[in-house]
Amino acid sequence: MQSLSRRDFLKSTALSAVVAGGLAHAQEAPRRKPNVLLILTDDQGYGDLGCLGNPHLKTPNIDALYAQSTRLTQYHNCPVCAPTRASLMTGRYNYRTCAIDTYRGRAMMHPDEVTLAEMLVGAGYRTGIFGKWHLGDCFPMRAMDKGFQESLVIRGGGLMQPSDPPGSGGYFNPILSNNGSLEPHSGYCTDIFADAAIRFIESHANEPFFCYFPTNAPHTPLLVDDKYVAPYTAMGLPESIAKMYGMIANLDENVGRLLQTLDRLQIADNTIVVFMTDNGAQTGGEKDRFNAHMRGAKGTVYQGGIRVPCFIRYPKELTAGRDIDRVAAHIDIAPTLLDACDVHSPNTVKFDGKSLWALLTGSSTESGWQDRTLFFQWHRGDVPEPYNNCAVRTQQYKLVNGVELYDLSADPGEERDIASEHNEQVAQMRRDYEAWLQDVSSTRGYAPPRIVVGDPHANPVYLTLQDQRSGEAPAGPNGGFWSIEVTVKGNYAAKLVFSGEDVRDPPEPWEAHLVIGGVHVRQPLRDSKTDCEFRPISLPSGPASLRAWIESKGIPRTARYVDLSLIS
Repeated sequence: MQSLSRRDFLKSTALSAVVAGGLAHAQEAPRRKPNVLLILTDDQGYGDLGCLGNPHLKTPNIDALYAQSTRLTQYHNCPVCAPTRASLMTGRYNYRTCAIDTYRGRAMMHPDEVTLAEMLVGAGYRTGIFGKWHLGDCFPMRAMDKGFQESLVIRGGGLMQPSDPPGSGGYFNPILSNNGSLEPHSGYCTDIFADAAIRFIESHANEPFFCYFPTNAPHTPLLVDDKYVAPYTAMGLPESIAKMYGMIANLDENVGRLLQTLDRLQIADNTIVVFMTDNGAQTGGEKDRFNAHMRGAKGTVYQGGIRVPCFIRYPKELTAGRDIDRVAAHIDIAPTLLDACDVHSPNTVKFDGKSLWALLTGSSTESGWQDRTLFFQWHRGDVPEPYNNCAVRTQQYKLVNGVELYDLSADPGEERDIASEHNEQVAQMRRDYEAWLQDVSSTRGYAPPRIVVGDPHANPVYLTLQDQRSGEAPAGPNGGFWSIEVTVKGNYAAKLVFSGEDVRDPPEPWEAHLVIGGVHVRQPLRDSKTDCEFRPISLPSGPASLRAWIESKGIPRTARYVDLSLIS
C-alpha cells in the first residue's frame, strides 16, 4: 500500500470530517412524520370479512391488509354511527360532545370540541375527508370547519335520507358537498369517494397527510351494481345479504385501489393504515348473517353491536400478523395516532382514551398492560337515561344494563348471565357506571348546539330534517323546529321545499308558514308547487327557533328543506 503524503493525509482527514459531519447532521434532521389513512365503513359487522371467518364473503384486499397488520381483537365502538365518529375524532366519550344519536339534531358535535384533524393540521399535516362525516352539516360543525382542508362528503347520516339534497341520485350519481358547495357527481358513491381520496393522496405524497375515508357503504339502502351481487345470489343467500355482501365486495375493491396507490407512490412503508367499522352488523341481524358467533347486532350493546374489527398496518413499526387482545375502544384512536405521529395535543384537550402505541409496537407488554373500564351507551332521546342500553366493559367482565353480567374470557357469546353469582362485581361496575354518567353529563349537558345563521363563512344555510328538533306544534306530526343562532341582524330570504306527496293529500288550498323567533310570515302555495320563498324577512340577532310548514284544512306538513340566506 502506498503511503500518503502529509498534504494528502490532511485532505483525506478533512474530507472524512465533512462526511462525518454531514452524516451527523443527517441523523439529527427530523424524520418525516408518517401519513395516516383511516378507513371506516358503515354498518359492516365483525363477521363481514373473509379474514374473520365469513364463509361466503370474498374480501381479498382487506384480508391482505389484515395479514399485514397488528390486530386489536377486543376493540369496540358505539352501537350506532354518529356517536362512534365523535369519539374517533376527539378521543372523548361522545356524551361529552353533544353527538348522542344519529338525527333530530342529536348528531351535531359541539364546535368547541377539538378534532384529530385539527390537531394534525397544527403539526403541518394536509387533511382530507371523503365520505360520511355525520357530525353536523352546518357551520361551524362541518368537516371543513373542523380541520379537514379538503372535504367531499354526504350530508347527514346517509344518501337517500332526509338530508340528501333535492335531485340527488342517491348511491348512484349523488349530489355531494365539495368543500361546502353542493355538486352533482357521476358514478357509484364508494367509487367516487375512493377516486377523490386517491387524488388527495397523489397531490400530497411528498408531505405528511391524514386521509379519512369513511364510506357510507354497506349502510342501507342496499344498492350496488348487480355484478357485485351476482356471486352471492348464486350461492343461494337471501337477497338482502347478497346485496350487502356485494356492497362490501365493491368496498374491498376500492380499499385495494387505495393501498395500490400507496405502493405506486412508494409511500406505503411510511403510511399508517387503520381499518375499522363504525358499529355492529345491520340488515339480517343474527339469523341470516354471519356474526362471528356474537350476540346482538347494531343498536345493541351486546358484543355483536359494539365489537368491531380494527387492524393497523405500519411496516416501519408494527409486526404483521400480531394479535393484541387487550380491551380497547374508539376513544383510543385519536391519542394513539397522535402518539404515532409524534404530535402533541393542546393542553386544553382532555382525552378519555389512552394511546395504544406502546402496546401496538410491543414496547409495553400485554401482561403489563393495566386493566381498564370502558363504557358504552346509546338510545333515542334528548338525554341519556341511566341503565338504558348501556354496557360496562373490563378485560374479563361485561355488565349490560346494570343487571346482566358476563365473563367474556369464558363466555364470548354472552350466553350465561352470572350476575347472581358475583354480587360485588356487579355492585362495583354499577358504581363505576354511575360515576361515569355523572361525569360525562356534567361536561356541557346534552342540548344540541345551535345552527349558526348569517355568518359569512356559510351563507346560505341549508336546514334539513336531519337536524330538525321535535316538540313544538304545529309543524308536522312531531312539531319540528330548528334551533338557530342569528349572528347578524338584517334582511333574510328563506326558501321552503316540500315533497310532492305533501301537497297532494289533502288537496289545495295550502298556505305556507314560516316562524323565526317572534316573526311569523305566510303566503298561499298554489298550483301544486313544492317550494316557495319569503323575502325580505327582517330578523334580529340572537337565538331563535325556526319552524316552517304548509297547512290545508287544519292538516300541517313540515318543510323538508329550508335555505336561509342573509341578503342585506
